[in-house]
Amino acid sequence: MIDPILSLSFSMHTNKGVYALLLGSGISRTAGIPTGWEVTLDLIRKLAHVKNENCESDPVKWYEETFSEEADYSKVLNLLAKTPSERSQLLKGYFEPSEEERQQRLKIPTEAHKAIANLVAKGLVKVIVTTNFDRLMEKSLEEVGVVPVVISTTDAILGAPPIVHTPCNLIKVHGDYLDTRIKNTPEELSNYDEHLNSLLDRVFDEFGLIICGWSGEWDTALRESILRGKSRRFTAYWAVKDPLSEKAKELVDFRKAEIISIKSADSFFVELSEKLTAINDFERPHPLSVQAATATLKKYLEEEKYKIRLRDLVTQETERLFENISPKIYPMQQIRPNKDDLLLRVTQYEAKSEILQAIMITGGYWGGSDMSNLFVKSLERLTDHQKDRNGYTDWINLGLYPALLLLCSASLAALASNNYQMFADLLLKPQNRYGNRGKEPLFLSIFPHSVISQEFGRLLPDMERRHTPTSDHLVEVLKPAIREYIPDSMELENLFDRLEYMLSLTILDHLLQTASHDWSPIGRFGWRTRGYGDLSISNQIEGEIEQEKENWKYLKVGFFGGSLDRAINAQRHLSTRLQKNAWW
Repeated sequence: MIDPILSLSFSMHTNKGVYALLLGSGISRTAGIPTGWEVTLDLIRKLAHVKNENCESDPVKWYEETFSEEADYSKVLNLLAKTPSERSQLLKGYFEPSEEERQQRLKIPTEAHKAIANLVAKGLVKVIVTTNFDRLMEKSLEEVGVVPVVISTTDAILGAPPIVHTPCNLIKVHGDYLDTRIKNTPEELSNYDEHLNSLLDRVFDEFGLIICGWSGEWDTALRESILRGKSRRFTAYWAVKDPLSEKAKELVDFRKAEIISIKSADSFFVELSEKLTAINDFERPHPLSVQAATATLKKYLEEEKYKIRLRDLVTQETERLFENISPKIYPMQQIRPNKDDLLLRVTQYEAKSEILQAIMITGGYWGGSDMSNLFVKSLERLTDHQKDRNGYTDWINLGLYPALLLLCSASLAALASNNYQMFADLLLKPQNRYGNRGKEPLFLSIFPHSVISQEFGRLLPDMERRHTPTSDHLVEVLKPAIREYIPDSMELENLFDRLEYMLSLTILDHLLQTASHDWSPIGRFGWRTRGYGDLSISNQIEGEIEQEKENWKYLKVGFFGGSLDRAINAQRHLSTRLQKNAWW
């Protein structure tokens, strides 16, 4: 299973601003900020001290017996300080640091507050619901240049702009410490007014939810607000340090929330922020955008005089990608393969390959022999990191993913334009100079499930139950990248079947010629068109061979050494493997 924090990171990255935070007192606990009830108890002790009485055994009982009313924050505060200025001065000591406390890093924003503020500044979070009435969250937001809309009273709700029109909404459901109307007692926490209920109903219905530092035990009205929400648009996540109470478990079941076990609120939000930064930090700043690279390549392809510039463009982008996927950045030895990190590394490889991928798609569609020769050298260069094969096999194999992605991209473009010589050159010519057996054809090590194993591949998004998860993932990644040339999804899937089928035939033919071995990988074509009769790629290729014989287009561009007998032999062996449902 993927660690929920990794799933949350990708969901937040993909759906910026759709997750609201629900923060409890646990967020401010490490800052030494007391809860409202703790402040109330200490105020009672101060009141007893002023009256020269001892209440230490039970402050609440002493207060109720002395004043014949329930202990209430606002009532106790009013007894000790009559004016707003007096109340402000009295409360400062609880929520604002003295010089000594500041030196001890108490009552100042925690690492969690700072990490949350960074998420807000990046547009990843727009709504924060909190039971805290300190001002540490406001201070953290102001430090990163965000001025939140703070909602702590009914008046603030009525005067606030719509949520979607503000960079950050801080909803303080229990109030602010400088307002005597803050909520503390069970009775106060049992009901919210209609305006706050309406606001919370909207938040819990329209946003995903990340809960941290909140027990769910005492806040009856807040629990009921969550239970009123019927939407399941986005997964809810609850970060917990200690076992959940029964009331909290009820909320987890209702929202079908994912539980994230954490050491502290600080470590959770720092890790979440770091993962989101890593997802965004795919590539170094580079002046050449995908669109500019494509436009530049098209211009260079139009005229012979740009031949040198074309070569420089491909070479420079290849070297840039080569450096950006270096084992120095993605170590193979020092980090034990972690399934939770697979998706992060795959996504970064994809992003860093984006410009060269666009070049190869355009060149695969329009280019001739000069272009294919450049692409062959590019693919070979990207395998040179394989020379140091010390490390974990899964990471070593995954290092070929950029080359696999580029090979598929250029090959599909070539097939889409009937550029069969380009297609043959891409599959047959590249050599892996550091393969498992020394120098060998690249096709022996660059088919999908050799690069990402079936086990790892099933950790990719929505690939949990797939026979060919890596191939299926590639198809989804390629659809938007190649849409200019293959706008129809079904056409792309059919061409991908043809690409994988020809790759399997090529591997099988090579092994039959060199090792008397009839193994070959089975791609998604093995399951996708089973039972489709003549529509299956296997039957299509068999029909083409029978009809065209020596004139078969793939023989004429170099597949199977131009031998019809070898093509027929390989096709028969592959058909036999397909009948056995051999998936690897």
